[in-house]
Amino acid sequence: MKNYFSIIRICLSVFLIGSIVSCNEVKKSKVKEEVSEKEVSAKDILGNPEYQAMSYGGYRYADHSIEPTMEELKEDMKILHAMGVRMLRTYKLLKPQAANLVKVISDMKKEDPGFEMYVMLGAWVDCKNSFNSGNGEPIHNEENKENAAEIDRAVALANKYPDIVKVIAVGNEAMVKWAASYYVEPWIILKWVNHLQDLKKEGKLAKDLWITSSDNFASWGGGGEEYHVEDLNKLIKAVDFISMHTYPMHDTHYQPEFWLNGEGMDGKSDMEKIEISMLRAKEYAIMQYGNVKNYMESIGVNKPIHIGETGWASFSSGQYGADGSRACDEYKEALYYKHMRDWTNEAGMSCFYFEAFDEPWKGGDEPGNSEKHFGLFKVDGKAKYTLWPMVDKGAFEGLTRGGKPITKTFDGDREAMMKEVLVSPHN
Repeated sequence: MKNYFSIIRICLSVFLIGSIVSCNEVKKSKVKEEVSEKEVSAKDILGNPEYQAMSYGGYRYADHSIEPTMEELKEDMKILHAMGVRMLRTYKLLKPQAANLVKVISDMKKEDPGFEMYVMLGAWVDCKNSFNSGNGEPIHNEENKENAAEIDRAVALANKYPDIVKVIAVGNEAMVKWAASYYVEPWIILKWVNHLQDLKKEGKLAKDLWITSSDNFASWGGGGEEYHVEDLNKLIKAVDFISMHTYPMHDTHYQPEFWLNGEGMDGKSDMEKIEISMLRAKEYAIMQYGNVKNYMESIGVNKPIHIGETGWASFSSGQYGADGSRACDEYKEALYYKHMRDWTNEAGMSCFYFEAFDEPWKGGDEPGNSEKHFGLFKVDGKAKYTLWPMVDKGAFEGLTRGGKPITKTFDGDREAMMKEVLVSPHN
């Protein structure tokens, strides 16, 4: 009889546990459905460390006319999703890559409800005769007639994929004066930002779609007084947030004071010198951010600032390499990436790190041009030193790029990688 009641109790226990587990599974399923159905806006994404941001270009060949295929874009999205990236930045719309990208993301979401990716859609803006393409020199106070088509396509894609396109950025480094072959005066950017903001007011764009321009820190008032013009002030008031670029790596050559400063280097080992130099690079970026923030507040504005672009090349045969500032290698790239993520995550800012993958078309014909080497992955899918820990953890297991599995650069030999690391010259 005792055995009989014991069996009954066991059966009841199993039944109750099964019911509880079943109820918990139902609850979890319901929560998942609620999360997937929840509308996520730019306000929810930007500044949220759970939505890591990345600048994306999928061009895999030196010939820029060869567009990434849909399958190649899908490969890249799987890799970036495995990294924890949830927000991408694109650059132009008269080429098909960006439109194809949002379609691929949309298709992947339908195939897998757990797949999540959003986009800051870039609309390229430049001046009349940009890149000497017209009948004369660039005219910076007149605009390229193709700008309107860029904006129209941005609007169309934002309306077609409102669940994916969360930000439109008008122009990329379009106001900074060192972009002598194409820059425009701020009133041109302001005109298009106001146009998009008006479409939101008229209900022709989603009201929670954020509008910005993505430009160098100097263009946002953080540099010389030549940028401090009334049209810039109006632009700062018109955008939903400031998307600011900062590149300490470039300034190891152009503004080398912070990089060449020998203070505090005496008696330090080579590795300590490198660590100090990279911390200075982080502080330099923070200073540029502070300059923009101070200017914004000086005109009575208080709105979010996010890092629209920053990065560090892993190789240079030119002025950032062995014969120049010695800034570029995979070890320094990894340190900079960590510093930028740590700073911006802690500060509640997004950082559209530049960039996910190397792009061979950039920087002309010289294979050692640093512009070709900003990716965290090489073109063939080899993960640079920054991402070696993720490879070790199996984050990219089963994923490929160009059909090749994701492996480490230098075959994972850290000693071989460190042999290419140079100590910066110090005064």
